[in-house]
Amino acid sequence: MRKLILATLLLLAPVALLASETAHLEHADIDLRDQASLQRGAKYYVNYCMGCHSLQYMRYNRMAADLGIDEVSLRQNLLFGDAKPGDLMTNAMRADDALKWFGTAVPDLTLVTRWRSPDWVYTYLKSFYQDDTRPYGVNNVVFPLVGMPHVLGDLQGKQEAEMEPPEEPGATPEIEGVKLVEQGSLSPKEYDTMVRDITAFLTYAGEPFKLQRERLGMYVLLFLGVLFIFAYLLKKEFWKDVH
Repeated sequence: MRKLILATLLLLAPVALLASETAHLEHADIDLRDQASLQRGAKYYVNYCMGCHSLQYMRYNRMAADLGIDEVSLRQNLLFGDAKPGDLMTNAMRADDALKWFGTAVPDLTLVTRWRSPDWVYTYLKSFYQDDTRPYGVNNVVFPLVGMPHVLGDLQGKQEAEMEPPEEPGATPEIEGVKLVEQGSLSPKEYDTMVRDITAFLTYAGEPFKLQRERLGMYVLLFLGVLFIFAYLLKKEFWKDVH
């Protein structure tokens, strides 16, 4: 009995941890059917994120075909250096450079929205705040002690942490949220839209076949529904003389 209880707790622990992490996340409200949003997200990702973070399981030409990007636009806007349409979307940063600059390996982000969630990525990109104690001068509410700079900081602007008053005297105050104190080159609404586009693109990259899978699932359910009717009628025919 003890082993059964322990096994149950071990299975439920990740679920409880995920629930506690996602309780404060903002809803990303992405739409994978919005091809224009996905195209913008691909452009933003390649220009702002891909210098460090690769998408090593995605090929440029597969992405272009799925998102309706013609080859001319792909070559002009999304391919840099000697990259070719059939190449995987890897970056140029070496592992030892990442370790020297950031103190850790830079993660590949192909599956980040499946590992975390779209809401986590969306909130993370909005939750950087000024922190002079950190190497790059910023911290993050969703990912405390983050090691990366805020690469979108010039677009979003500067944010400060809003501290929640401690419940007991002498206790360390907790961060309640962030507030914008100096607007960047984008308005808050424009920045939210940009972050939503990046999140949508990363969600697509994590499972490019998702929309087709969902559509195929509907066909399968319809087929099983029709099959059930014929199976039921056949059963009645076989058992009609059985009393």
